[in-house]
Amino acid sequence: MASPLFLLLPLLFLLSTTSTSATDLPIHHVNRRLPASPLDSALFLARSDSSRLSLLLSQKTSPYHNIPLGSGQQMLNTPSYVVRASLGSPAQPLLLSLDTSSDAAWVPCSPCSGCPSSTNFLPSNSTSYLSLQCASTWCPLFTGTPCSDPNTATTTPCSYTQSVGDSSFTAGLSQETLQLGQDAIPNFAFGCVNSFTGNTANLPKQGLLGLGRGPMSLLSQTGNMYGGVFSYCLPSYKSYYFSGSLRLGPVGQPKSIRYTPLLNNPHRPSLYYVNLTGISVGKVNVKVPLNSFNFDTLVGQGTVVDSGTVITRFTAPVYEALRNEFRRQVNAPNGYSSLGAFDTCFSTNDVAQAPSITLHMDALDLTLPMENSLIHSSATPLACLAMAEAPANVNQVVNVIANLQQQNMRVVIDVANSRVGFARELCN
Repeated sequence: MASPLFLLLPLLFLLSTTSTSATDLPIHHVNRRLPASPLDSALFLARSDSSRLSLLLSQKTSPYHNIPLGSGQQMLNTPSYVVRASLGSPAQPLLLSLDTSSDAAWVPCSPCSGCPSSTNFLPSNSTSYLSLQCASTWCPLFTGTPCSDPNTATTTPCSYTQSVGDSSFTAGLSQETLQLGQDAIPNFAFGCVNSFTGNTANLPKQGLLGLGRGPMSLLSQTGNMYGGVFSYCLPSYKSYYFSGSLRLGPVGQPKSIRYTPLLNNPHRPSLYYVNLTGISVGKVNVKVPLNSFNFDTLVGQGTVVDSGTVITRFTAPVYEALRNEFRRQVNAPNGYSSLGAFDTCFSTNDVAQAPSITLHMDALDLTLPMENSLIHSSATPLACLAMAEAPANVNQVVNVIANLQQQNMRVVIDVANSRVGFARELCN
């Protein structure tokens, strides 16, 4: 899922329609083979987090614009949330993975070599499909191959190669009509993937919708249609229905919501950085080494809100201090065990109650619901702290607030006003 890192909303492509409403699409999680236990489900999905962190460091509709979004465990078997969309004329339905840390959209197109799914977009069946040439202004934005011969620049297709986790793909740059809920977005630029190489097990099966901040993202390509604002509510992994939603545009966003400033890192401009200033366990402010939460654009240090990473990951000094204080307050009489990515698991027969965890940001204290910080096994009396240390070989500077900790919250990304908001919302 690696993607290019982009410039901040230059709004290169504007639609002439100014909308006064918002689009709300249901969201679903796409892993159809999840184990029954919430704990086992999280462990299963988190297997892709290392690849995800590598990416971060490389780079029924209503009057509102609401798009169905859900946990899809009965569907595509990939560790991501999906929205219902369609592409082409006539429309071809697709389940696109939601990705707030990617910019460029892409879909597998037929014919395709090594594609992870048999459900691929058929350009030949669409009357609105357009293959873009290397002379297109879109081509360099997608890091497409430059024109080798100026005489053929208007006839040579723009193609590009992109790394995605443990695999890569080759795509032809294209334009097509994208349908999201009731909204038709003509001339939407995306990668039409013709071949994959490597391990595609954890890749989006039917394509990806990039919601980053760069010029190829949905926000940039739609211009003032959505006003640089979107939000989402992620249901739990076990939700069988499209009970979550992706809401596009400022209308319909929650009135009672707390915001923290959105920070801009020019070296990783697609990512949504916030200023994490501290963490509390219960009423205790966790003591971490000086400058542990610093936002440093030179090395990329800071804290990112991401929809694709499964488990919240902290840098080693931060996680160690958090874990130790959590263990001290839980005081499990029979100690702690490790299970997969989780290293603080204990018997719930021994512990009546665990402390809450609060993330302190500028102008915002986000106390996580217990189900977002402690995950239980349904098979045994076992619970684990649902956070982990960032893999040392992948990430040593970035803290990631991941989707497990965002479940059943409305997360508002307001790029136009440079802020991120959080409000409790049950969407299971």
